[in-house]
Amino acid sequence: MVKHIVTFKLTGTSKERLEVAKSFREALLALPPQIPVLQSMEVGINSNPAEEWDLVLTAIVPTMADVETYAAHPAHVAAAALLKGHKADRACVDYEF
Repeated sequence: MVKHIVTFKLTGTSKERLEVAKSFREALLALPPQIPVLQSMEVGINSNPAEEWDLVLTAIVPTMADVETYAAHPAHVAAAALLKGHKADRACVDYEF
């Protein structure tokens, strides 16, 4: 099994960042039924104003190759497009467990 963890830092005002994060979260949470390799998806929006990162996602897929299958799936590509023009930074860790 592979855990795919991604954090995002968004651009804009606090209100704008929150609205983008909410839209992105909803799109991500809709992915498991659409992408066969995606076994689970958890998405959290940062509620600590002292921190700079806005959102984190944790996805679980069976193999490291499935991370790419998930990333290239049209439903994921459409969800990721919601961040266009709003993403300041991204960090990712994929590990087997």
